[in-house]
Amino acid sequence: MTSNADILDALVIGAGWAGLGVSHALTRAGLHHRVLERGRIGETWRTQRWHSFRMNTPNVHTVMPGDRYNGPDPEGALTCDEFVALLEDFAERNDLPVEPDTPVTELNRNQENGAYRLTTPRGTLQARNVVIASGNLNRPLRPAWAPTLPHSLCQIDASDYRSAAVLQAGAILVVGSGQSGGQIAEDLAQAGRAVFLATSQVGRARRRYRGRDIMIWLVQCGLFDIPRKQFMQPSGRIAARPLFGALHTISLQSLSAQGVVLLGRFTGVEGDGQLAFADDLEEHIRFADEASANVTRQIDEYIARAGIDAPMAEPDPAETVAPRLPNPSIRSLDVTECGITTVIWCTGFKGEFSWVRLPGVLGAQGQPVHEDGVTALPGVYFAGLDFASTRKSGTILAVADETARLVEHITGRR
Repeated sequence: MTSNADILDALVIGAGWAGLGVSHALTRAGLHHRVLERGRIGETWRTQRWHSFRMNTPNVHTVMPGDRYNGPDPEGALTCDEFVALLEDFAERNDLPVEPDTPVTELNRNQENGAYRLTTPRGTLQARNVVIASGNLNRPLRPAWAPTLPHSLCQIDASDYRSAAVLQAGAILVVGSGQSGGQIAEDLAQAGRAVFLATSQVGRARRRYRGRDIMIWLVQCGLFDIPRKQFMQPSGRIAARPLFGALHTISLQSLSAQGVVLLGRFTGVEGDGQLAFADDLEEHIRFADEASANVTRQIDEYIARAGIDAPMAEPDPAETVAPRLPNPSIRSLDVTECGITTVIWCTGFKGEFSWVRLPGVLGAQGQPVHEDGVTALPGVYFAGLDFASTRKSGTILAVADETARLVEHITGRR
């Protein structure tokens, strides 16, 4: 790619499911555009997932705009490699203008013509509209006191974990019990590793309920369509997504039954080098139990209201197994005595947008400021953000509706 004086209708940054979805809608609208990707199509899925990772959406819902699932296992779950292949096939079939190995190093505005200017190692491009589809879950977060941990510990993030086999010998402390933490803790336990899990206040959802994958029920009954404003807390905080097992239910109880040692919230390092934990483990278990019961209750109400002939609910072994709780609860750990050699941080992500040099697009924390993906700066948009509009935002469930809405907004500016 070389510098070009032509001004494109749009430039899309990122070739994951969101960026490709936007490109598909732009193509159908007849808008001249390009998709700039820092690496390969689906780069984050290739490089920031562990080997046993599976999609949390069932196959029937893991589809791109205009496609339908016609395979033999609608309630199965794709591996990362299978999902990347799905994205590559979608881009090829629809002849989407993806330019790989083209990271954007700066996004600003040309004051002479008002167009947006994107700088890359391969040249500069200009466009009337820019859709940032690089996601806001690609930069791992750690607590501020993480550097104070003993230097003997190897610290990695969930995005760096691949398998138990590549970690050094010894026990592992997983911090955070959301989707990544719960699934990684189970992966380690099933590999025969000694695992400690520092839990957090996160909900849980069963994998199957009343004869279906629970995600199918959640989509059908509209729980994923709840607007952002209705589930945002007064503080502006949004609760993390519940712990899902990709192919089966994972609970704190089932993890403890597999030998994972459950701990309360990791609070830091004490003066003598001990790792400190809060006395809130039972509270976390109770919170997850109540969240799961609340979800199934809403599904039951929907089934009754819609008059659906569904099987009766059956107990889930992952929820009924008795937890093996430390007695007394563990408030501190000596890493040497426990043989802990590795800490895996599963404490969340945020977006990396330091290359965006536009006023009013990012807030004080360097994160997007928008309304349903539309910023206050005309012609600048975000696609694929977690919880951007509804509960399904940030998942492939939202790709068709949200990308079509953004492109409709873009065509309205012509």
